[in-house]
Amino acid sequence: MAVRFGAFVPQGWKLDLAKIDDPVAQFEAMTGVAQAVDADPAWDSIWVYDHFLTVPRPELETTFECWTITATLARDTSRVRVGQMVSCNGYRNPALVAKITSTIDVASHGRLYAGIGAGWYEEEWHAYGYGFPDIPERMRMFREGVEIIHRMWTEEYPTFNGRHYSIDRAINEPKGVQKPHPPLWIGGGGEQVTLKLVAQYGDASNFGYGNPEVIRQKMDVLRRHCEAAGRDIDAIVKSTSISLLLLEKEADRERAIAATREATGLSPEAFARDYWVGTSDEIVDRLRPVIDAGIDYVIFYLPGIAYDHGPIEQISREIIPQFA
Repeated sequence: MAVRFGAFVPQGWKLDLAKIDDPVAQFEAMTGVAQAVDADPAWDSIWVYDHFLTVPRPELETTFECWTITATLARDTSRVRVGQMVSCNGYRNPALVAKITSTIDVASHGRLYAGIGAGWYEEEWHAYGYGFPDIPERMRMFREGVEIIHRMWTEEYPTFNGRHYSIDRAINEPKGVQKPHPPLWIGGGGEQVTLKLVAQYGDASNFGYGNPEVIRQKMDVLRRHCEAAGRDIDAIVKSTSISLLLLEKEADRERAIAATREATGLSPEAFARDYWVGTSDEIVDRLRPVIDAGIDYVIFYLPGIAYDHGPIEQISREIIPQFA
């Protein structure tokens, strides 16, 4: 089966719009990337993050809100699917998320990928007044949230009474365009809760950050959960997200790394941990064991594409065809 590819648009979270002063121009730069991907049939999707504060530390810089831009990008494109990696369950009532996703699925004419995760950015949770429940509590919230979203997508008068959330005949019309519902992408590799939720409710998963060993481990866990739930693991998309500094063959590698580190604010250690760096041929070689480990969907974060669409074209021309 061919591997599909998606790309994150620059929304400011990783300081990737900081060289543009005007917020309208920033928004249009983000939209311009989305439209460049939309115009290239090699790509399947565009993606956004769900964060309010920048990384690696909070800065007084733009970060466009996840679901607002999902809706606008859906209307500013015509072909690509639009996803979130991932919407934080703790930031919005899940019944509201079900309404939002259903509405955007209609607005996009059935091109929504609906991403959901438990959330992790503690400073952000506190800054916006969400508190920061401990991991077991957040995972209980997450489990309830996923079930509510699924019920509101699939039932006429859904009810649910949980520890954290409840609904009482919460009508959700229209439910969306895609059948039986918008694809639910569940992000995270937690073995006891998250991957079990993937097996129960997920149409797609995201884990491993391009690490073949981790991916194989999570695949084994997901397979066991699918067997217990009576699901075919092959019916679930297995995706991974990779931050990529793509180089031309003649590029000065160290200069490119230094410039990207300066733009992203990452330490040498963090950059080395978080980023792949290489030419197209090198990236193809690194991707092969990732695909062999079971990944069938790759989502790239590409720094600097707000200012230069070249990496989008280079991947389309030199990398994606190797996995068609």
